[in-house]
Amino acid sequence: MTGSKQEYLPRIIDQEIKNKLSFFGAISIDGCKWCGKSTTAEQFSESFIKLQDPANKPMIEAALGQPNVILNGEKPRLIDEWQDFPEIWDAIRTDIDNTHLSGQYILTGSCTPRKSKPRHSGAGRIATVKMRPMTLYESKDSSGTVSLKSLFDGENEISGVSSYVIEDIAHLCARGGWPESVIKNPKNPTLVAREYIEAVVEREGGFEELEYYSPGRMRALLRSLSRGISEPAKISTVVTDVAQNTGATLSDVTVANYLAILEKIHIVDDVEAWSPKLRSKTDIRTSKKRNLVDPSLAVASLYATESDLLKDFNSFGLIFESLAMRDLRVYIEAMEGNLFYYRDKNGLECDAILHTVDGKWAGIEIKLGDGVDIIDTAAKQLLKFASLIDETETQKPVFLAVLSGTAKIAYRRPDGVFVIPIGCLGP
Repeated sequence: MTGSKQEYLPRIIDQEIKNKLSFFGAISIDGCKWCGKSTTAEQFSESFIKLQDPANKPMIEAALGQPNVILNGEKPRLIDEWQDFPEIWDAIRTDIDNTHLSGQYILTGSCTPRKSKPRHSGAGRIATVKMRPMTLYESKDSSGTVSLKSLFDGENEISGVSSYVIEDIAHLCARGGWPESVIKNPKNPTLVAREYIEAVVEREGGFEELEYYSPGRMRALLRSLSRGISEPAKISTVVTDVAQNTGATLSDVTVANYLAILEKIHIVDDVEAWSPKLRSKTDIRTSKKRNLVDPSLAVASLYATESDLLKDFNSFGLIFESLAMRDLRVYIEAMEGNLFYYRDKNGLECDAILHTVDGKWAGIEIKLGDGVDIIDTAAKQLLKFASLIDETETQKPVFLAVLSGTAKIAYRRPDGVFVIPIGCLGP
């Protein structure tokens, strides 16, 4: 049995999974808990074993000295939460070396191995697929009439209509992209995210690696990251923010260790700075833009609600930017590209830089509202930023766009900048 495939909401990484299974002996689907890894993996498997299921404990104990026991089953075989039994990785790698067959195993994991790491990397045998919570396109909250890939392919005219008002955007930020929330639509949209935060702080594995761990300090750190979401911040800045806003005292080392755990379990999803060649000698800021894997985690960490977002538009705008960055990252990674941001010492910035493997790039400003002044200012900033790029070293941007939460119509401005409602954007 492979699960309830008829209830499956397709994911953007489905095609990547198909492609890599056809070439590699195994794939490892990595990502945070509850983002849908197991459900997606079941669509491509013919048998499975869930290593965190207590019913499988006798088999797992019997296999401690002989991990090949777990590999027995129809192929592709799904091994869910493999990191609890890291010897599996080496067993799979050996089996692939012996059989030279593709599409044999699917591994899913929400963190790297806790107790011991595999002896071998799996390079050339086991390919990695990164999964995140659902984008608005995957949750059917965006029509996808404006295709990011089409824009990179040179599309000059776009169209689409979105009906979202500010309250709708607040709901989408609070609910997040957790499949459970998308499907069941609970009355309290932050229910899943708040339980997630509680699970991370109190019960998530990985913290036992630290000499000393405090749930209270982890909560303080998550609140600090949420207050500064979508903003560049050094570790020292986070330390200061925690002290000023919570009274908790964390050292640079403690923050670095806690962040390493959050990265390990795929909760933080920071954005690196882009450093293009410029016409001038402007200093470019290089700190990471702090982000969480889903905007609902920021809402939950701040103990906020949809109504609270509507009372604090500064924070709301940053959380909406986090939602937009989540979607843009999934869409550009489906094109084998990367997401960056730009900011220089003079304050000129570009919220999102999408960069493809062949050197193409696009600049996007993210705005919660859609007022004429807001869109005009964002478009002018994009054009000014693009004018600084040294075109002898870096290609011209394929396109520039303002991505808006409440814009109603997708269109191309006379200056060439696209205006895209978030409810129209797709891969």
